[in-house]
Amino acid sequence: MKSSDKMSPQEWRASLGLAGIFALRMLGMFIILPVFALYAVGLPGGQDATLVGLALGAYGLTQAILQIPLGWLSDRVGRKPVIMGGLVVFALGSFIAASANSIEGVILGRIVQGSGAISAAVIALTADLTREQHRTKAMALIGITIGITFSLSMILAPLLEPVIGVPGIFTMTGLLALSAIAVVQWVIPQPSVDIHAKVSAAQFAQVLRHPELLRLNWGIFVLHALLMGIFVVVPQALVKAGLLQADHWKLYLPVMGGSFVLMIPAVAIAHGKWRKAVFLASVAVLLLSTGLLWLGLGSVMGIAAALTVFFVAFNVLEASLPSLVTTVAPAQAKGTASGVYSSIQFLGAFTGATLAGIISKYWGPDSVPVFCASIAALWLVVAWPMQVNKAS
Repeated sequence: MKSSDKMSPQEWRASLGLAGIFALRMLGMFIILPVFALYAVGLPGGQDATLVGLALGAYGLTQAILQIPLGWLSDRVGRKPVIMGGLVVFALGSFIAASANSIEGVILGRIVQGSGAISAAVIALTADLTREQHRTKAMALIGITIGITFSLSMILAPLLEPVIGVPGIFTMTGLLALSAIAVVQWVIPQPSVDIHAKVSAAQFAQVLRHPELLRLNWGIFVLHALLMGIFVVVPQALVKAGLLQADHWKLYLPVMGGSFVLMIPAVAIAHGKWRKAVFLASVAVLLLSTGLLWLGLGSVMGIAAALTVFFVAFNVLEASLPSLVTTVAPAQAKGTASGVYSSIQFLGAFTGATLAGIISKYWGPDSVPVFCASIAALWLVVAWPMQVNKAS
């Protein structure tokens, strides 16, 4: 086997380190989901469901707003300074939320947490530190962190809350963020490419008009809209089907584990001439999973089967999309393109959850998989003529 066929030690070190930092960002968003609503009831103002929702969603809102400017900034001043600065801001927000004695204080903390919007810079730095033939593998490590972190959050939060409380969970995420700064400084290699070039307004406009980037941005919007939309109805459906809430982790763990194993062959061949075929097949599998969910929403086994199929496709696409973005983006605007991509990702999550909630309320939970299938089918149509050639 040629040395170029294997990831170098530096590529492995960079990929694993950056995947860990990306996982930390996801942990900050997910880990309070299973426990926050009950905790909020004991806070002044916490009986207002609107404020509780705002406390949960504020993180994603500021993430979406700031990904583009911070991705652009990483093109100008470098990836590492932006990532380390974002970790400091995230930690500050965690400590504010931990010390808050009202729901408004938690909202402020979540806003500050989300202001540490480092996803675009992390994706761009991953692209800087890996060769093109290994970029999908590196992005796969980052993509896998979403599923793993989501699963761990569902399991760890109920176990940690009785011991350290929700303020302790916020404090823990803040301390982890500060410790991650050392990883960025001393574990992640310094990129050898020149990333300090200024991005002109014309280049920024080129990113926003680029037809292939538009296809990919629509893809990440749909992917995370589906993720959030599905989990608006799945927990309640599991309880209705007879699985106690305390036992949901027993379903999520094998589903995630099985989907990771099943996605390995697809990720292994998702490059070169097979890249587009694997991508389109994954979107088709995603569409299939929404149909399976519609059919199986009334049974635990049906939901488990649908989620397994969903996360096989989700993991492949989560790995492929950022790799494709950094491949087709203009050479000196990877951070800007990644910022747009990351912002749309968070907007997709917000939109998917909001629309799924409205649809479930007025037309019933069974209508949510139909909504998910419709936007997945539209994605397949949009993605079909895609080109995956490297940008000149």
